[in-house]
Amino acid sequence: MANLTNTSIKAGGVITPTENTLTASDVLTWDGNTAGAILVLRNPTGGALSPTITGSNASAAVPVAGYGTVSAAAGLAVGSIPAGASRVIPLDSRREYLQGVITITGGTGLVATILTY
Repeated sequence: MANLTNTSIKAGGVITPTENTLTASDVLTWDGNTAGAILVLRNPTGGALSPTITGSNASAAVPVAGYGTVSAAAGLAVGSIPAGASRVIPLDSRREYLQGVITITGGTGLVATILTY
């Protein structure tokens, strides 16, 4: 289980981000107070991958206005990322899934870049 490295883009200009190649289970560091953090998942492998992002303390009862209660405990299923494709996840928008120790599973071979500012 590897700890993923974040890249700060506060300085502006041209920045070379740290790319993290995912293994079977990796730890994403995000404290919830870092507004605007973005996770980019890129699939350079030869097949589709379907990662899940799970917080160890994610609630099984998250109220959703106009809908009711949903569970974030099973994690955020990112969905299938085809070979050669990418997905961008604004972490603020998925805060309910990112409580406690955050792990990414099911993405062996994906390249993750975490941008913070």
